[in-house]
Amino acid sequence: MPHPRTRLRVLVVAALTVAITGSLGTVAHAAPSATELKKQIETASNKLEDVTEAYNAMRVNLKKTQTDQVKLQASLKPAQAKLKAASAQVGNLASTSYKQGRVGPMSALLTGGGQDSMMDRMAYLDLITKSNQRDIDTFTEATKGFADRQAALKTTQAKQTAQANALNAQKASIQKDLKKLIAMREAAFGQGQETGGKYTGKIPQISGSAGVAVTYAYNQIGKPYLFGADGPGSFDCSGLTSAAWGKAGKSLTHQTKSQWAETTRISRSQLQPGDLVFYRSLGHVALYVGDGQIIDAPHSGTVVKKRTMDIMTPYGYGRVS
Repeated sequence: MPHPRTRLRVLVVAALTVAITGSLGTVAHAAPSATELKKQIETASNKLEDVTEAYNAMRVNLKKTQTDQVKLQASLKPAQAKLKAASAQVGNLASTSYKQGRVGPMSALLTGGGQDSMMDRMAYLDLITKSNQRDIDTFTEATKGFADRQAALKTTQAKQTAQANALNAQKASIQKDLKKLIAMREAAFGQGQETGGKYTGKIPQISGSAGVAVTYAYNQIGKPYLFGADGPGSFDCSGLTSAAWGKAGKSLTHQTKSQWAETTRISRSQLQPGDLVFYRSLGHVALYVGDGQIIDAPHSGTVVKKRTMDIMTPYGYGRVS
């Protein structure tokens, strides 16, 4: 007869499996074996990492929106100044017309003086008319420019708010699933968050900026995975690669699809230490360190580790330039 603690653990695993797999689109009918549970955790963790990268993409978009907002806000200042100046000019025209009456071509013709004087007055009148029209056009243009920029700013602010709300909802969902996954691991194996020690082996000597990135990655081995993190205490996959290359003075966006776009395509045979290896349709990224090995932050519940690059079929490879 199974030990009471064993039966309790099986029941807990079964309940948690229903909870977590139900939220991820599958239905569990019985408590899985240790092997099945491990596979379920791996699959769910990979899905969570994909969500994490979507979250990272949202953060990139949000930062861009915030930058656009600052630029739009700055662009309003010259428009406001131009509008103020044009408004003052139009106000002066209106005031002058009220006090003196509008001067038309016919009144100028009827004013006394010779033909030369009349021609001078006509030329002068033409200049006044053109100047007045320019002031009115400037006023109209400035007013429209100000209104357009205000509308663009409001649209950007609304977009930013929507992105922020979606980001917060995404974050809450990820945190909820993470807790369930770790509880499942704890129930099945008596271990929640995977732990690992600092790397104590020999770090390969690689020249140039790639060597800086690789050395940095080795020094992060054993640190926990955390979605959205880019160090120094924890990392997600793209956070680790961006931090490693950031240490080498190269800027990589904290998001796998962006890093794919920011790197040069190479083949497997061309791989050198410091290159990036991408997986799962750009759902995961790792740093190649030579001899068929990578260093990566795998997924929730694990730590940064060194392992074979054939953990799964690579999607492609990228070189930081």
